[in-house]
Amino acid sequence: MNIIEVENLGFDFAQKTILNSLSFNIKKGTFLGIIGPNGAGKTTLLNLLCGLLKPKTGSIKIDSKLVKSYQIKELARKIAVVRQEFVPVFDFSVTEIVTMARNPYLGSFAFPSESDKKIITHALELTDTAQFADRLLGSLSGGERQRVFIAKAIAQDTPILLLDEPTSFLDMKHQVGIYDLLKDVQISQNKTIAAVTHDINLAVQYCDEILILSSDNNYIYGQPNEVLTQERISNVFGIQVMNGKISDKVFFIPLGKYSKKDK
Repeated sequence: MNIIEVENLGFDFAQKTILNSLSFNIKKGTFLGIIGPNGAGKTTLLNLLCGLLKPKTGSIKIDSKLVKSYQIKELARKIAVVRQEFVPVFDFSVTEIVTMARNPYLGSFAFPSESDKKIITHALELTDTAQFADRLLGSLSGGERQRVFIAKAIAQDTPILLLDEPTSFLDMKHQVGIYDLLKDVQISQNKTIAAVTHDINLAVQYCDEILILSSDNNYIYGQPNEVLTQERISNVFGIQVMNGKISDKVFFIPLGKYSKKDK
């Protein structure tokens, strides 16, 4: 069953075509990695999927219903979005941040119910953030904050999670930790996940499908071992790459001007 259907999608910004004739479907429970160079439209695509932007052409359906026909709260019960890591201007506690996720389910001036609180507690426990539930967000490390934002998305209790570079600014340990967490959520809760990432090798390990967007508005969609090739990555990113295989997965290393590949 396709939970997301994108057909002939097009979007322009400042008289420049960002996306053109983009079509693909995402099956329920799939982990999709979205990769491509800066300016190829990756974040724009996420904003179109969640209804923040409106397409110039084509359509997007969530659960067989056009995104544009959803009410705001109704769509917020379908899709949760995790933006690039940031610290809000107004400092909130971790619990307050995660509690905000329940707003789509509350009436005006309503307070979280016992059921809401159980969902919040579960999200904190699942992401290992309950240990600093009372701390202010700004006092946490980058990796801890990112887990809080994922906890918030989980507490929103949606079938779809969209993430924009969830491991930006994180070290290798925390990058792997975030992707382990996302994969656990995908498997245990049958979530559909679409994540923009610049780390092709993490995408190879964790994603079921890959969407490559290129600067010339071309794209390719498929399984990692089908679409991620040395030649294609070189062409899309405009660099030389070296590839190797570990078990059944191919990994890629970019080669710069001062690479020691010949030594």
